Amino acid sequence: MNKPLTVEAVQLSKHISSGDSTLRILTDLTLQVPAGERLAIVGSSGSGKSTLLGLLAGLDSPTSGKVLINSEDIGLLDEDGRAAVRGRSMGFVFQSFQLLPSLTALENVMLPLQLAGNDNARDIALAALTRVGLDQRLKHYPRQLSGGEQQRVAIARAFAPNPSILFADEPTGNLDAVTGQKIIELLFELNEEAGTTLILVTHDAVLAARCQRVLRLQSGQLHAEEAGV
Repeated sequence: MNKPLTVEAVQLSKHISSGDSTLRILTDLTLQVPAGERLAIVGSSGSGKSTLLGLLAGLDSPTSGKVLINSEDIGLLDEDGRAAVRGRSMGFVFQSFQLLPSLTALENVMLPLQLAGNDNARDIALAALTRVGLDQRLKHYPRQLSGGEQQRVAIARAFAPNPSILFADEPTGNLDAVTGQKIIELLFELNEEAGTTLILVTHDAVLAARCQRVLRLQSGQLHAEEAGV
């Protein structure tokens, strides 16, 4: 099991220029996430939650400021270096599942393990899919799976490499209420077992309340909300 890692943003800004105007999504935002914490970031649509998540994960570069993963400034790394950090330390669960349509459920979970050079990719992927209740759907393609099943595959893929940090972007956004609740339970159950640092973006107050801390993104800044569980 990988050790959970700390995540820190220091005076992080993201501005997008278009013609004579500048859209200020994030401005001088500072954030500390201790190792093993479950943090929810909430806010209205368009508030920049997904942008912030992408910056923290090194998927995008800030206009200014820096992101530290276990005190390492990932902005000093080139794209290959940031990709190596993501592959070594991070897992992702997205609203749109992000499964490859040409791969089976098993192959989708195996892929990041294979890219990391893991010789036991098949066995680990099989165990992960069994853990999320999909051992009978291994050879099914995403189009043959329900939305809830696709998200279970995505969760299995995220946890299979034993990530130190899990980023989840609206993981129940495309699911009905009943299915979404089941996915919430599964996500937090697996995260509890793994002890992973969890940074969760959501507009769902019930989902946010399952976290230890809740921050609201408003006008490019984070503000403390009532603590979760």
